[in-house]
Parts: sequence; structure tokens; C-alpha cells
Amino acid sequence: MKRFFKPIEKDGSAKKPALSAKQEDGEKRELSASEGNCENKKEPLKFITWNANSFLLRVKTNWPEFSKFISSLDPDVIAIQEVRMPAAGSKGAPKNPGELKDDTSSSREEKQILMRALSSPPFGNYRIWWSLADSKYAGTALLVKKCYQPIKVSFSLDRTENSFQRRRKWDKRMLEFVVQLSDKPLIWCGDLNVSHEEIDVSHPEFFSAAKQNGYIPPDKEDCGQPGFTLNERKRFGAILREGKLIDAYRFLHKEKDMECGFSWSGNPIGKYRGKRMRIDYFIVSEKFKDRIILCEMHGKGIELQGFYGSDHCPVSLELSPASCDSNES
Repeated sequence: MKRFFKPIEKDGSAKKPALSAKQEDGEKRELSASEGNCENKKEPLKFITWNANSFLLRVKTNWPEFSKFISSLDPDVIAIQEVRMPAAGSKGAPKNPGELKDDTSSSREEKQILMRALSSPPFGNYRIWWSLADSKYAGTALLVKKCYQPIKVSFSLDRTENSFQRRRKWDKRMLEFVVQLSDKPLIWCGDLNVSHEEIDVSHPEFFSAAKQNGYIPPDKEDCGQPGFTLNERKRFGAILREGKLIDAYRFLHKEKDMECGFSWSGNPIGKYRGKRMRIDYFIVSEKFKDRIILCEMHGKGIELQGFYGSDHCPVSLELSPASCDSNES
């Protein structure tokens, strides 16, 4: 990971990354090695990924318990999906996916609420990068402790603002991307919208037979619950295989765990009650194989304990420090 991060020098003389989160009052804070309690680590070792299903809503309703969770784990990197905050830019004008919209009274209020929460402990120890959609849909946030300095930050696979219209195109481009980086220490995390094997869903037969509004795909291998169709699972397997990647959770947990083995859970009311999938991952380079200490899902049960209001629970990864003779640099 040394190709992606470098520690901030103790005297604060290291250059700041070109892409930085703006403080709400417009002032730029100086970084110091002591910020974020990094304990002299040379690279980030503890990671959290979570599909928040509306970051603003989580701030309004679940923030104390989520903050306590983050404080207890003290991750170096936090990856959030489905922040559901619009990108900056007026209607009809080009959007800035790296900035929160604040050109209306309602968007300013929402931004203030969110940034106030993210400036309070423990989140004040992190620098934030946004990658937002034009409207209140999807979008991500990446929080990295301030004592780590990314060498480069990019916002899309093809370095444009174009979105992929179909999952097949996304999978094809993702495969190309990981193959290009197969010689680097890659960590790919988030809600990847696929359950790779039958062990990764609570009820394989239910998900295999699921129909979406009565639609029947022309290809039988595209039938079933999105994320559990045979074609999606095959393409995901090809990405792992050709990209020389490991599913960190399944590497450590070989058996099915009906209580804590799934990251997404259906609504406790209705036909999806008790139906769960593992679609949130930490996928890592094979060279990290001997450094994986733990990879855990922090929610359990059909009543969504540990989900903090979302339909997804946080997933964590911890790596051991690289040895002196490591070839990961």
C-alpha cells in the first residue's frame, strides 16, 4: 500500500494532496502526525466499509451509536456508499462530484448538518473525499485519517464523468481495471451488489427463483435475484481470478454463518423477512493473503442489530503491518 499512501512528516512539512476536503468555514487546517491516533503506523491497516442508505438520514437518526462504533474500532479508512447527497452545481450546469451541493437553502442546511457531524469526534480526525451523483442518489464518501497522505485520488474507472448503463459494462471495465493493477497492493471494498456463491445467501433457492415485477430475462442465467444471477456470479469470479484477488471474509470464514454471515438483510416485514445476502466486501490482492488478521460483519439477526438504520451493516478489515522484506512497496 506504500504506492498509495505516505505518512505525514512529524514537522508537518509534507505536501498536502491536491484534492482536499474543504473545511466548512473555508479555512485549511495544517496536518500533524499526531492527528488520528495512528500510532506510528506507516500505512493504513484498519478499514471499514458501509452502505449507509442515506448518510444524512443516518446522521439525523443513528449518529451517536455509529460514532461509538467508529470510536471503538478506530479505523484508518472509512468507505461509505449511498450517501445520497447531490453534487455541487446549479440545474443544467456541469456538476462537481467532489463537492456537496449548497446553492439552495435546503441543500445548505443539509450540508451544514452533515459537515457538523463529520467535524465532531471521532470523525474530525479524518480527511473526506466525496464522489457524488447529480441528484440524491448513490454517491460515496471516503474518510482517511489525516496522518496518511494519498499520493493520488481518482474518481472514476475511465477518468470521465460517464456512468455505466449496464452491469455487464461495469463488470468488463472493472475486470480491465484490476488486471491493470494486478502487480499492486489493491484493496477493493464496498457494496458490490453480488453474492458470489450459494454460501453467501441465506436462502439460495428463494433468491435463484426470485422474479422482479414478473420480468423474465431472455437468458436463463440472468434469472433470479439481482446480485445472485449465475451470470453476475460468473463475472465476479472472473474478476477475482484474473485480477489475482482474494475475498478476505471468505478466506477467513469457510462455513456458512446464518446469524452473522450476511451484510444485507431484507425488511423485517414482508416476503424478504429473514432473507439475507453478503454483498459488501473487502477484496484484496493475493499478496495480502498472509496479512489478513480479520474481516468481520458487524450486524446480525433478522432484526438488523448493528445495521445503524441501514439495510446494510458495516464490514471491517484488519491487516498486519508489512514485513521489512515485503515486496508490496
